[in-house]
Amino acid sequence: MGVDIERISPGDGVTYPKKGDTVQIHYVGTLKDGTVFDSSRDRHEPFKTQIGVGKVIRGWDEGVPKLSLGEKAVLRATPDYAYGSRGFPPVIPPNATLNFEVELLKIN
Repeated sequence: MGVDIERISPGDGVTYPKKGDTVQIHYVGTLKDGTVFDSSRDRHEPFKTQIGVGKVIRGWDEGVPKLSLGEKAVLRATPDYAYGSRGFPPVIPPNATLNFEVELLKIN
């Protein structure tokens, strides 16, 4: 249980976000069956949020700080690191494992 990281392409290997940093990320969120439930790429605007402080799901709070600037990866979050038994109706069912293809574009 938790978050797994599948690296797609490397970042700079030096610059990592720290707890409380604001990051800009492009992401595509999919269910286990591949259904896309959300995508910043489709909106043509990166998602901006503080990381490590509970503003996003635990899978992001713990997974994103392990990515270096420019890195592209898939974060696979089990239900306890995503939306749990409540899900996020109507797009995310209860107890769903979620995949996020993310690209860390900017820190602060």
